[in-house]
Amino acid sequence: MNPPRLSDRARQPRLDELAGVPWLAVVAASERQAAARAIRVVEAEAGERVCRIGVPATYWFGVIDGLLKMSNDSALGPPITFTGIPPGAWFGEGTLLKRETYRYNIEALRPSLVAGLPIDDFHRLLETSLAFNRYVLNQINERLGQFIAAREIDRMNDPDTRVARSLGALFHPVLYPGVGSLLRVTQQELGYLVGLSRQRVNLALRTLQDEALIRIEYGGLRVLDLPGLQQRVRR
Repeated sequence: MNPPRLSDRARQPRLDELAGVPWLAVVAASERQAAARAIRVVEAEAGERVCRIGVPATYWFGVIDGLLKMSNDSALGPPITFTGIPPGAWFGEGTLLKRETYRYNIEALRPSLVAGLPIDDFHRLLETSLAFNRYVLNQINERLGQFIAAREIDRMNDPDTRVARSLGALFHPVLYPGVGSLLRVTQQELGYLVGLSRQRVNLALRTLQDEALIRIEYGGLRVLDLPGLQQRVRR
C-alpha cells in the first residue's frame, strides 16, 4: 500500500513554523495574515519527491527544516545535481511566474518539513506587494549568480575545491537565511550534492578544516571563512 501523497498529508503551520518563513517579515501585516492562512506544511520523508519533472507548478515551496536536493535525474541525459536546498530557502519562483511545468526534481535527502504557498496566492502577492516583488526579484538575481557558479564547480577536477565551493553555496545568506554559520549535513548527504563518495568528501572536509575554512562539529559543519570557501582554488 502506497503512503498518502504529500498534498493529502499537508496541514496548517504552527506559529513556530511560520517563524521559519523569511519573506513573511517583509510584507504588510494584512498580507502577512492572508499568506499565513494560505501556507501549508508537510513532512517529506527521505527519498520522497516534492517536485517532479513535467508536473505543473502549483506551489511556491520553502524548507522549514531538513535538506532537499534539486536535480535533473531523468532519462533525458546523465543525472546532474544543481544544488542543495537547506532551511530558509524558497525556490521555484521562475517556474511559477511562467506557470510552467517543473524542469527539475526536488527530493528530500532526510526527513524534511516543507512549506508551500499556492500559486494563486503567490501571484496575488506579486500584484499587491511591492516589498514581496523586491524579495522575489532579489531571489532570482542571487539564484542566477549561484547557478553560474555551479557551472564552474561542475568543471573542476580538484575534489577539495569542489567541496569547498559547494559548501560555500549552501551558506548563502540571502538564499538560505535559515542556515546561519552551522549547516547540519552528513558527509553522505554532502556526497550526494557534490557527486563524490562519502570517503572522498571526508578527506576534503579534513583538508578544509586544516586550512581553517570550516570546523567539523557533531552533526554538522561550521563555516569559519565563507569568502575563503567561495573563492578557494586548488592548492
